[in-house]
Amino acid sequence: MSLRLIQIVTPEGERRVLAAQADGSAHVISGVNSTYELARKAIAAGKSLSDQVAALGTGEAVDVAVALAEGRVLAPIDHPDAAHLHVTGTGLTHLGSAEGRDKMHKAAAAAETQTDSMRMFLMGVKGGKPEAGTVGAQPEWFYKGNGSTLVGPGAELQSPAFAEDGGEEPEMAGIYVIGDDGAPYRIGYALANEFSDHVTEKQNYLWLAHSKLRPASLGVEILTGDLPRDVRGTSRIWRGNEIIWEKPFISGEDNMSHSLDNLEHHHFKYDLFRQPGDVHVHCFGTATASFADGIQTKDGDVFEIIAEPYVYGLRNPLKTNAEQTVAVKAL
Repeated sequence: MSLRLIQIVTPEGERRVLAAQADGSAHVISGVNSTYELARKAIAAGKSLSDQVAALGTGEAVDVAVALAEGRVLAPIDHPDAAHLHVTGTGLTHLGSAEGRDKMHKAAAAAETQTDSMRMFLMGVKGGKPEAGTVGAQPEWFYKGNGSTLVGPGAELQSPAFAEDGGEEPEMAGIYVIGDDGAPYRIGYALANEFSDHVTEKQNYLWLAHSKLRPASLGVEILTGDLPRDVRGTSRIWRGNEIIWEKPFISGEDNMSHSLDNLEHHHFKYDLFRQPGDVHVHCFGTATASFADGIQTKDGDVFEIIAEPYVYGLRNPLKTNAEQTVAVKAL
């Protein structure tokens, strides 16, 4: 079974990192207090995460469901200095349903002038899964923020007062640590809500960068090892006790126009993103969002994302922050 890594706070306020299994069992990993620390030890020892956990040993069992209910589960990765954690993403990477794919291709064929989005999508369809040893098509890429914008299960997704929308994007996110040798080491994959302002983005594609400067949330666990090629889940929005929107979503390479290797290459090819000790959370895109179905979210709505490879789902309430006045002061 694939090792799963979970970060919690004990009832006494101490941090722990857990080794969990698909059956829901979880035990405290000895000698480390964070996923980051565990990964750094594994890199230094030249071991896999599983072997490093075996070397350190495990202790007491933890009921993750109880910790989750008590609000003691953290995002499964963080960094001692939030400025050294980078949250980024890539879009137009998923083929979507057969119907959606057919509509996109028909639209592409019929359009006299293709949009930039359509051209980017078709570039991925044509060249997003290159043969081994070759470089594929470059995907769309965006920056979301640093570790201060990353939240865990149950935490609020805070939308700024100036936002025109706050909508979910159910995705898989790759979690990486950069070793002292400057090489990226993948810890694994987490369920993510790549929260965005779709109204702002829709007005002008050049505002995509603005629309993505929002928080993101990560699910309970990091799944180590390979991501299943066919990931199937459900995304829904709760308003009180009512589900106001629900839709299945798919991910994994069988449902994508780009290979994960290609997406990783085009992120880590930049020296900037290979700084020793840094952490990267890289979101891989989605084909499903409630905004496309005309849903307008409200404060208090709860986004819920579940997917079969993961034991626990991801729930986050929406909150709009109060308006702030920011003034630049000359020195």
